[in-house]
Amino acid sequence: MFFKTFWRKKEKSNDNKSVIISHIDSFKYKTTIEMRFADLDMMGHVNNAVYFTYMEIGRTKYWEHAINWDWHKTGVVIGQASIDYIAPILLNDNVSMYVRTSRIGTSSFDLEYLIVKNVNGKEITCSKGKTICVAFDYSTKKPANIPDKERNKMIAFEQL
Repeated sequence: MFFKTFWRKKEKSNDNKSVIISHIDSFKYKTTIEMRFADLDMMGHVNNAVYFTYMEIGRTKYWEHAINWDWHKTGVVIGQASIDYIAPILLNDNVSMYVRTSRIGTSSFDLEYLIVKNVNGKEITCSKGKTICVAFDYSTKKPANIPDKERNKMIAFEQL
């Protein structure tokens, strides 16, 4: 029996605020991700929740390298995190991550991530992720403006 679905004709609309993650060439920062045996699930691939840990590791390394964020003055909390799973990561895969700042607002900024594995000298994209990071004042327990020093470093590093 054949059913024609008319409701699928409408194209999926994207949020105008979202930034489409582009090619690897647009990322200026890359780091390696060391996989642990504990990252694997019963199926032998990295558990989906661990990808967010990988994004945290990549984000921390990126901030240390590119921005040198002053954590004593202004903290950062994650307002939103999302990920698209594309290909599995297995135990012996050689995994790297690309990270970049794609948007800078008054008190928040977006980071984008590409997790890749090297297969026969070619990088295969395993996932694409995004976090909305919010500058946060822990003393007032409220969002804060992104400090000018850190904002300027993000702009200079990413050439925004």
